[in-house]
Amino acid sequence: MTDATDPYADVVPDTKDWTWAASEPCPDCGFVPADLDPLRVGDAVRATLPRWRAVLSRPDVRRRPAPSVWSPLEYGAHVRDVFGVFDQRLALMLAVDGAQFANWDQDDAALSGRYDRLDPDRVAVELVDEGLTVAGRFDTVKTTHLDRVGLRSNGSQFTVRSIGRYFVHDVVHHLHDVGA
Repeated sequence: MTDATDPYADVVPDTKDWTWAASEPCPDCGFVPADLDPLRVGDAVRATLPRWRAVLSRPDVRRRPAPSVWSPLEYGAHVRDVFGVFDQRLALMLAVDGAQFANWDQDDAALSGRYDRLDPDRVAVELVDEGLTVAGRFDTVKTTHLDRVGLRSNGSQFTVRSIGRYFVHDVVHHLHDVGA
């Protein structure tokens, strides 16, 4: 039975391990990680920002395609937060080889941040700001940084190279999710 007061009651948490997306083409969105130059992640992020602004200006931005699927607004707020999380993770990896990342529960972030109630215009501004920040951080990556390691709380290991590809896939995949 659905709880009418909880807009996230029908949303099934995504528990899939997406780490493969750092090295394998995505059959859903078509992203090919090998095509992304790890020193051009900032450019790839900046290229998505106009598309996200367009998504967040849609008249149906709050409409979910199904009760269990986020609306474009919720996806936009998620991507805004992804930008912040990955900016922090990259900063840590550049400062500490073997960095360990705190857990981030995206579903809890959506519920506690009430993504469904946010102002889409404000989310658009914040998404662009966070996107430009993380793009700028990726612009500082040098060839000598690419093999630095970071560890997610579940033990998944990334290098600066692979985390950039994993991160860009997430942003591009969510554009696919919202049909942009």
